[in-house]
Amino acid sequence: MELLKLVLRNVFRNRLRSMLTILGVAIAMLAFSILRTLVGAWYIGVEASSAHRLVTRNKISLIYMLPLAYRNKILQVRGVNGIGHGVWYGGIYKDKKNFFAQFAVSGMDYMDLYPEFVLKDSEKKAFETHRNAAIAGRRLAQRFNWKIGDVIPLQGTIFPGNIELVLKGIYRGARNNVDESAFFFRYDYLNEKLRKSFPDMADKAGWYMVRIKDPDRAAEISLEIDALFKSSLAETHTETEKAFQLGFVAMTDAIIAAIQVISIVVIAIILIVLANTMAMTARERSAEYAVLKTLGFGPWFLFMLIAGESASLALIGGISGAILSFPGAMIFQAQLQSILPVFQVERSTLALIPAVSLTVGLAAALVPAIRVSHMSISEGLRHVG
Repeated sequence: MELLKLVLRNVFRNRLRSMLTILGVAIAMLAFSILRTLVGAWYIGVEASSAHRLVTRNKISLIYMLPLAYRNKILQVRGVNGIGHGVWYGGIYKDKKNFFAQFAVSGMDYMDLYPEFVLKDSEKKAFETHRNAAIAGRRLAQRFNWKIGDVIPLQGTIFPGNIELVLKGIYRGARNNVDESAFFFRYDYLNEKLRKSFPDMADKAGWYMVRIKDPDRAAEISLEIDALFKSSLAETHTETEKAFQLGFVAMTDAIIAAIQVISIVVIAIILIVLANTMAMTARERSAEYAVLKTLGFGPWFLFMLIAGESASLALIGGISGAILSFPGAMIFQAQLQSILPVFQVERSTLALIPAVSLTVGLAAALVPAIRVSHMSISEGLRHVG
C-alpha cells in the first residue's frame, strides 16, 4: 500500500514533464491504433468473403470480358445453386473527386448472393421491376445525401456515354465489416445502350459470382467450371472469393509491410522518450532513494517504485490514446472513405494498447531502476541533482 501511494505521488511530482510524457505516449498509441486499423481495413474484403462464393473471371486478366453465354453452362455444374454476373462501370458522378465503387449487375439474382446486404422487400421488388433502378450502400447515400427516388447521373469512362439511374434501394450491412459504400445498377439497362451504340462491348460480363452448396468442394467445382471453357477464346479462372480478394491485397504488399514497420517504429520512439524521462527522474531523485535505503527499504522496493511510476505514465498515456482513436478513426475515414469504406477500431487493437503501453513502461524503467537498486547510499547522497 505504501509503495502504491509513493508511485501515485511521484507520477505527477513534475507536472509539466509528466503531462508532456503522457501526451507523447497518447499520440504514439493513437498512431499505433490508426496504423493497425488501416492494415485491418485493407483486409476487410478478405475477412468479409464467404466460403460459399466463387468468382469466375477471364484467365488472362480481369480487364478482359467473358460472354454472357457462359452463365447457363456454369449453372449446370453440380454443386452450383446460384449465379450472377457483373462489370465494373467506373463512371463519374458530377466530379472526378466523387469516386465510389460502381457495379452493373445482372439483377436481384446477384444481390441475393450477398445475404449480408440487407434490403427491404419493397426495395428488392423495385430493383427487379425498374430497368434503370439502382441500389446504394447506407454510407454512400449519407455521403451524397441521397434518398429513395433521387436521379443519379453517371458519366461513362470505361463504357462511353452517360446514363441516368433512379435510386430504388439503400442497403445496410448485416455485420460491422460489410462495405456500405458500393453502388449497384442493372446490367441489362447498360447493355441495351451498348447494343445500340457500341455492339462490340455488349453481351459481356466482367465476372461471374457463383454460389456453391458445399464449400469443401470449392476446388473441385472451380476445376469443373474452368474445364468447360478450356481451349475457348475466353478461358476462365475460378477461385474462392477470399482468394480473389487476396489477389487485390497482394498488389499492395509493400505498402502493408511499410505500415507495419512504421507501427513498430512508433513504439520504439516512445520507448526512447519514456526511457529518457525515467532516467532524468532517477538522477534527480538519487538522494531520495539513498535516504530510503538508509531507512531500510531494499533494492526491490526501489526497483518497483521506479517501474511503477514508468508503467503508470505509460498506461495513462496508452488509455488516453485508445480513447482518442475513436474520433481519430472517424476523421481518417472521412478523408479516405472512397478507398477504405470500412474503418473501425477493433476490440483486439483496444485490448492490445494497454498491454503494449505497460510493456513499454516497464522496459523504459529497466535501466534506471537497476542502476538505482545497485546504487550505494554514499553515492546517492553525494549526487547533486
